[in-house]
Amino acid sequence: MENNYQIFGIRTVIEAIQSGKTIDKVFVQKGLKGSLFQELEQLLKQDQINTSFVPVEKLNRLSKKNHQGVVANISPIEFHDLENLIMQTIESGDTPLFLLLDQLSDVRNFGAIIRTAECTGVHGIIIQKKGAAPVTADTVKTSAGAVFKVPICKVDHIKDAVFHMQASGIQVVAATEKTDQALYDVDFKNPTAIIMGSEGSGISPSILKVIDQKAKLPLLGEIASLNVSVACGAFLYEVVRQRIPS
Repeated sequence: MENNYQIFGIRTVIEAIQSGKTIDKVFVQKGLKGSLFQELEQLLKQDQINTSFVPVEKLNRLSKKNHQGVVANISPIEFHDLENLIMQTIESGDTPLFLLLDQLSDVRNFGAIIRTAECTGVHGIIIQKKGAAPVTADTVKTSAGAVFKVPICKVDHIKDAVFHMQASGIQVVAATEKTDQALYDVDFKNPTAIIMGSEGSGISPSILKVIDQKAKLPLLGEIASLNVSVACGAFLYEVVRQRIPS
């Protein structure tokens, strides 16, 4: 082991999958062959585990050990079921507040967002199974341990989560510059799910077509955008400001 959340070796990764460990991502050496690898490949497909085929140099950087062409990241947390989490939140009597992250890939930004989410009373964070930042040691560190306190759900597609929220009476608000509506004009006293986009391309156009509202932060300087974790903090604290009893 290199750290608590990384394993290596074909047999080790097979046994981890078979024992029900939550695997965030598997890195496999390009061109790997053999009957044991075929067994692993079948499990990866069967369980739809996020897999990247990479040069051996990448694996050597990930692990100094005899990795046999396979390195896997194990999630330090157990993921929650989205439908159950929505139901539990509504039944608790709290006004729901959820965060949807569309293809956010930087683990440190992810950790910072989780930390802010915990501080602002977010009931759950929803990420996509493929393409999202994994929960790693860096995520745990930058979240200051908040990753163990805020429920996190994985879905096949963020759009699925949008439809679940809307069907449960939760408005879905996209943080995007592609609108004239300011963040401060949205009524966050209603049950709300906020979507933040990826660092590079923002929220997917297909998702922007199905959400309820769009909102943007006013930018008064010359730089056209904020870091996503900073922008997320601004959105979440506007929710807090509106919901604090006057």
